[in-house]
Amino acid sequence: MSSIYRKSFFDMPKNIIYLDGNSLGPLLKGITEESERVINKEWGEKLIKGWNESHWMDQPVRVGNKLARILKAEDGSIILGETLSLKLYQALGAALDLNNERKVILTDSGNFPSDLYIAKGLIDTLNRNLELRIVKPEEVESSINEDVAVVMLTQVDYRTGRIHDLELITKKSHASGAVMLWDLAHSAGALPVNLEKSNCDFAVGCTYKYLNGGPGAPGFIYVRPDLIKKCSPTIKGWLGHKAPFAFEKEFRKAETIDVMRVGTPSVIQMSILEKALDIWDNIEMSDLREKTIELSEIFICEMEKKCPQIKLASPRNSELRGSQVSFFFDDGYAVIQALIDEGVIGDFRAPNIMRFGITPLYINEDDILNAVTCLERILRQDLWKKDKFTKKKAVT
Repeated sequence: MSSIYRKSFFDMPKNIIYLDGNSLGPLLKGITEESERVINKEWGEKLIKGWNESHWMDQPVRVGNKLARILKAEDGSIILGETLSLKLYQALGAALDLNNERKVILTDSGNFPSDLYIAKGLIDTLNRNLELRIVKPEEVESSINEDVAVVMLTQVDYRTGRIHDLELITKKSHASGAVMLWDLAHSAGALPVNLEKSNCDFAVGCTYKYLNGGPGAPGFIYVRPDLIKKCSPTIKGWLGHKAPFAFEKEFRKAETIDVMRVGTPSVIQMSILEKALDIWDNIEMSDLREKTIELSEIFICEMEKKCPQIKLASPRNSELRGSQVSFFFDDGYAVIQALIDEGVIGDFRAPNIMRFGITPLYINEDDILNAVTCLERILRQDLWKKDKFTKKKAVT
């Protein structure tokens, strides 16, 4: 395994151990200069000419092709834009349209709540007697049957890091005649993903976590190439039109991945992401995954040895766990706040889960050992019981 440690590539604060890349990736060096270049040289000097001269309008597909190389997808199958929530809405609507004789959207209780809200909202909007069927994660495979129109799953559980088998479930879904839609929010940039090999129909995700695109970075949508011309977008935006600058009164859908465009791309934010993706040019995802597992195993071992009152919430089998390690603790919120106060940044998810992102691009074994030592001291000295750590903030 080649070294994938790239901390020198990041503009990280000093004396910080950052174990929250599963929520927001850190700033890469060169991003500040790139954003200033786009603002000053492209927007500032070219004004409206930037759309043509700086190729702003091409960004969503161009950046999508860079992401496609990370996710092992074909060029022209991924497009960037808007948010993950909106891209999920688009993908689910298109998936239902491809299988409109069936009425069930199958998902699991470990799915991100926003995905469930979006599905329920779409069901209400379509008014087609659709059903959102929610089962336990371990019951998904046995629940895929001929009633199911779409299987909609997040590959990695946002709380525990439990992994669904992307290729196996996709195969089972297709065998039953269901369309497969994956949310890769906690997979992209963290796990080896091969969308082409998986044969899944749709995938969506965000780019501000492991891909380090920054807060507000655009979401993405993948459509299997043979389905692109068959797709009918639920949200018909002007840039999804076959000839957007013809300004026709009726919608004619694009015959490329552009069909999943909606509105004007966020040029500055997308330029940041485009630059951030450069770091992946010489990184093998298999090497990243191997190092993630190695560091995670050290973390779990040290935690159970030094902090036995905190119980593992993630799967113990590393093959069933993503790039985060989670623990149960009733007062986990206060403990996380105490850790942050000491310069060790993780996060908390209700009701009692402490999450730690293991991101080997900028985390090494010393960071892991020092983080556990810090937590051990906080627990031993009851430092987390201070009033300032127990008051909930808006973002946990």
